[in-house]
Amino acid sequence: MDTTTAAAPLTGEERRAHNRAVHREQRMAASAARGPAGIASAWADEARAVARQWQSARAGTDAADDAWNDLATTLANYCQRYAR
Repeated sequence: MDTTTAAAPLTGEERRAHNRAVHREQRMAASAARGPAGIASAWADEARAVARQWQSARAGTDAADDAWNDLATTLANYCQRYAR
C-alpha cells in the first residue's frame, strides 16, 4: 500500500509567486556574472517590480504611490551623492 500523498496543487497566485521567485534567482545569478553593474541592474529591476506590486495592491488608496515615491527619493539621493 502506497502511503505517500501528493502535494496539493498550487493556486494560480502561489504558482505565480513561485515562478517569480525562481525567475528572480535566475536573473540575480546571471547578473552577478556581469559584476557589480549587473547586480545593481538586477536590483533596479526588482525595485520597480516591488513598487508596481505595492501600487497594484493599494490601488485607489492614499498609499498607492508610496513605494514609487520612496524609490524616487532613494534614487535622487544616490544621484546627488555620486554625481559630484
